[in-house]
Amino acid sequence: MKEKIIYREEYMNKLRKYKDKQIIKVITGIRRSGKSTILNEFKKELIDDGVLEKNIISINFEDNDNRELLDFQKLHNYIIEKADKKSMNYVFLDEIQNVNEFQKCIDSLLLRNYLDIYITGSNSHMLSGELATYLTGRYIQIHILPLSFKEYVSYYGEENELKKYNEYSMYGGFPYLINLESSKEKLDYLDSIYNTVIIKDVINRRKVNDIMMLESICRFLFDSIGSNISTKKISDTLASNGRKNSVHTVEEYVNSLLESYILYKVNRFDIKGKQLLKTQEKYYLSDLGLRTYLLGRNNNKDLGHILENIIFLELKRKGYRVYIGKNDDTEVDFVVETEDEYIYIQVALSVREEQTLQRELKSLESIANHYKKYLITLDYDTNNYNGIKQISAIDFLLGKIEL
Repeated sequence: MKEKIIYREEYMNKLRKYKDKQIIKVITGIRRSGKSTILNEFKKELIDDGVLEKNIISINFEDNDNRELLDFQKLHNYIIEKADKKSMNYVFLDEIQNVNEFQKCIDSLLLRNYLDIYITGSNSHMLSGELATYLTGRYIQIHILPLSFKEYVSYYGEENELKKYNEYSMYGGFPYLINLESSKEKLDYLDSIYNTVIIKDVINRRKVNDIMMLESICRFLFDSIGSNISTKKISDTLASNGRKNSVHTVEEYVNSLLESYILYKVNRFDIKGKQLLKTQEKYYLSDLGLRTYLLGRNNNKDLGHILENIIFLELKRKGYRVYIGKNDDTEVDFVVETEDEYIYIQVALSVREEQTLQRELKSLESIANHYKKYLITLDYDTNNYNGIKQISAIDFLLGKIEL
């Protein structure tokens, strides 16, 4: 059976925007988020637009047939020899982090104005250190996330949106899941993603020795999405459960999970002082299906933080800078920084009980400035409380409401 795919127009538009520009397109994201599929669709579009197949050079570095090209100099020579110097050539290098000192190859290829270069990677480490040094100001990052709720619904249809939201929050948005029917098939697939990422992008890359410790940290963080956390708190919790560790080791393991795009760290922001704070950050998952896999389907009881995680991912998709807000003794779920303003967002599962409504409004009411303020809930109600707009999370996620 032919694999079903969802056409992801948002990312295709970004690739079109930078096509033929002398800047490296670096496509990043967790494994199986759809990076390769998006590039394949882009290659098909190039051919439909008249680009000859011989002018497309495509190499996947996880294909053992390409193992000889894992040396950067051999890769460089291969591309130069294969390229047509009289035409534009489109070079696609998939999972480039597997190539030894790949940044030297890319830096040299960029000097050729007949090469338009696209590279993908499943580890943010590729964007640090030497790559940043070699290519400062000469690359653009396009970060791919698993399917948004809007993309998910575009495949299944808009009937019974709340039911679809519950399914989405349970199994997540890894694109291949649309090819699977049963819960067991979906959990087996999530198992394969989790273990591939942990083994290839964390254990092997970071040379992790204590795998049990790593999994304990994963369980703690997956179970604590949307909660204020420090590495010391993680360390103390593990120690109380009989797992000896050091704060430094915990920090190393947490960083490896961030590098592999399993998790995102969101720093706190002092709203009055307009400065970042260095403690009590929060972590959110790149896909909630991984949480269901690791903690079990019956562990999806923290529905408020699950909604908060989904809203965070949507804000990230839109390209916003997102922080956790601190305003004296109150906390705001998200401070969104745009080019010329801030947007303050409080997320709640439901505010139909008056006590809950007042508690959620209090955080936003305590902010003295006049930037936009939103209360996002799974209630379908919309209201305006002295300038604080209550909006439907479903409508926001479907793109029916813009901030």
